[in-house]
Order: sequence, then C-alpha cells, then structure tokens
Amino acid sequence: MADYDLIIKNGTIVTADATIKGSIAVKDGKIKQVAADQTIEATADKEIDAAGLHVFPGLIDSHVHFNEPGRAEWEGLATGSRALAAGGATTFFDMPLNSTPPTINKENLKLKSSLADEKSIVNPRFWGGLVPQNIADLKELHENGVIGFKAFMSPSGIADFDNADDETLYKGMKEIASFGSLLAVHAESTVICDQLAAEKQSQGKTTARDFVESRPVISEIEAVRRIISYAEATGCKLHIVHASSRKVVEVINQAKARGVDVTVETCPHYLALTVKDLEEKGGLAKCMPPLRDEDEVEDLWAAVANGEINVIGSDHSPAPADMKTITDNYFEGWGGISGAQSLLNILLTEGYFKRNIPLEKIVELTSANPAKRFGIANKGTIAVDYDADLTLVNLNESFELKNEDLFYRHQHSAYVGKTFKGNVKTTIVNGDVVYNDGKIIADQQ
Repeated sequence: MADYDLIIKNGTIVTADATIKGSIAVKDGKIKQVAADQTIEATADKEIDAAGLHVFPGLIDSHVHFNEPGRAEWEGLATGSRALAAGGATTFFDMPLNSTPPTINKENLKLKSSLADEKSIVNPRFWGGLVPQNIADLKELHENGVIGFKAFMSPSGIADFDNADDETLYKGMKEIASFGSLLAVHAESTVICDQLAAEKQSQGKTTARDFVESRPVISEIEAVRRIISYAEATGCKLHIVHASSRKVVEVINQAKARGVDVTVETCPHYLALTVKDLEEKGGLAKCMPPLRDEDEVEDLWAAVANGEINVIGSDHSPAPADMKTITDNYFEGWGGISGAQSLLNILLTEGYFKRNIPLEKIVELTSANPAKRFGIANKGTIAVDYDADLTLVNLNESFELKNEDLFYRHQHSAYVGKTFKGNVKTTIVNGDVVYNDGKIIADQQ
C-alpha cells in the first residue's frame, strides 16, 4: 500500500507568504507534507512532476452566478464548475439570484445545495439573499451554512429578487450582526442611476458611453457611504462587491481606518476592459457597475498593488447570446460578463507580467483572503492539514482565448481574442485531478 495518494514533485509552490521550490504529498484529500527544496522520499498511487510549473492554492471565486435551479439555460452548476476548474478555481460562492427560486430561505438553499452535490466538480458554497420579505429567515439560512448574505441597493434585474430598501438593509444588518455573519452589497444609487438613465433615453442618447455615464462612479460612492453608515450603526460586518473605481475603494478604506469591519472586492473586467471594449464588443462587455476608462483601470491596479483591495472575484454573470445582443441601445441587453474561466489568466497577464504584481499578492487576493474573510477553514493556502485544492500553472506558456476553449453553457466572453500568458495545466480538488491539459478529467472517471 502506497504512503500517499498523490505526490507533486519539483514544483514552485506559491502561497500568500512565500514562493519556494519543493514537493507536496497528499492523502485522503489533505496535504500531509510540504517539503521545501527536496523530493519526498515515499511511495504514492500517483505522481506529478511539476518541474517548470508553479503550484498555487486553488482559487476561491467569491462571486459567481450559476443560475441553477430555474435558469440553467443561462448557466448551470455542471458547466460553470467545469469552467472554474479549467481556470484554476477549486471553490466557488454562488450568489442567491439568478436562480429560481432564489436562495432566500432554508428550503431553497437545500434545493441548490443538492444540485451542486450532484453536478459540481469543484467545492460549492452559497450566499444567502437579503430581500424585504425574508429577514425572519436569515438566521436559519446562516445555521444551514451560507457564507454570508447578499443584498442589492438598486434593482437586481431579477423579478423574484427584490432590491433592499433602506429599512430592509438596516433591519437585516442588525439581524445579521446578531449571529456574527456578514452582508455583501451591490452598491449603486437607484435614484442617481434611474434619473440619469431616464434623461439619457428621453434625449435619444443610447450609446455605450451614454450607458456608462448613466451609472457614474458617484452612484457607487453614494451607496457605499450609506451602507457603511448602517454598518457603523448596527455593527454588521460588510463586504462591498465589484467596486469599479479606486475612488470607491478610498471611501471604504477611510471607513476601515475608523474601525468599520468592511472589505472590498473588485473584478477582472474592471482590471482588463474599458469603455472602448464595451463599444467594440457590445453586450458581451456590458456589466453593472459599468466598465470605466483606462485611467480608472490603472488607478484600480494601483489600489491592488498598494493592498487596498481585499478580494478579486469574477462576478461571472452569464446569459444566452440573444440576451447579450445590443444593436443601437446600450440600455437594453443583460448586464453581466462571463469571466470565471479567465480570472487567473487576467491577473497573471495584466497583473504579474504587465504590472509586476507579485504572485504572492495574486494568491492573497484569490485564495488566502477569501478563505479568511468568509471563514472557509483549511483552504486558501498550501500547508499541512489543509485541503489539497491545487492549481498547476505554466507561466511561460501563452495562448489566445477562443470560443471553443470555453466550458461555459454559452461559449462567448468579452475576453475571447485576448492573448494570455500563464496557462492552467492541472487543477486538483480535494486531492483528485479534475482538469488536465485542456480536458475535464472528472468526466472520464
């Protein structure tokens, strides 16, 4: 009988703290040995020679919309999890909308969880929703394992997931604080965005630039300031999702300096795409908050480099092609970018290679910090007794992303046509290889 199930030898191991040469031994889904600068002298059922490869902790994508049950024709747990595996992610946090029914009570959570157990090839975790109708359900959702709660401060675009008015936010945050959980918010001002959108459209102004100007950075700032004040009043832990500008991040960091327990997430599209991409790619690059100009992208990268950003999640929000088609009115069409498979590729290409963001910082933002902030024990790093969730990457390999490379339910993305440097070769979930050299191994077992 072999000593270990798996040994990965000769790799360059990257954590949030250090990068070392070494080997990793795995048994029963756990890391049992990490040997720096040496080969592990033991037997294993399987060996991987990682010479020339970097070994990362598996990414934890904190923000995906897999839409199942109810909207699997947009994306499903099977296709979504395979796309994540191909991109080096081993755990995801699925948002409480766009599935129908939404994850706003225990019964709906159990339905989604059972489907994930059946279909997902990576580790599933779930957000609960905060809507005006479910404050009484929040504690039970927490007791049944949600990693936190999500609320929209502006309309979500989904009929059965209402945005939270100020009273709902305050009462919900007070309840969430009572059992020590956390609220994540989509922070845009309904008043500002609705009024600007109405003005633009009444004047026949419907271009990409008009759409972006109808959802300005100040709308995010107004909402963030308001929700931070509720966090201060209630003591609720807070997480601001998909900040599109460093100006938004600055408001959050001012609150941190006052002692508010608040963290901030941005997304790869705000670090890799601009309004020009929206003009050129149409609906494939439409999202909310919208893409910004190049100066905002560079400022956001400066915030990443300076440690002002806590988490980077994909905000993978897919839809069928007919919902992403825009002709001449950018106020029409679904707002969401398919990006879960490309998260690490973007951070390596745009961050590590182009802007000298350290590999350790990328691990911190995509693995270590999500695990710590959301209480995911035994994940987020490469260390003894942690889960064997690992991603092997060839940093010297470049490729152009093509539609046929995508594992999504709908093979389109705003990133198609981009050349990436740094290619995910192997993804290991709980000690099992699920993806290798472009193929889903989980489907061959």
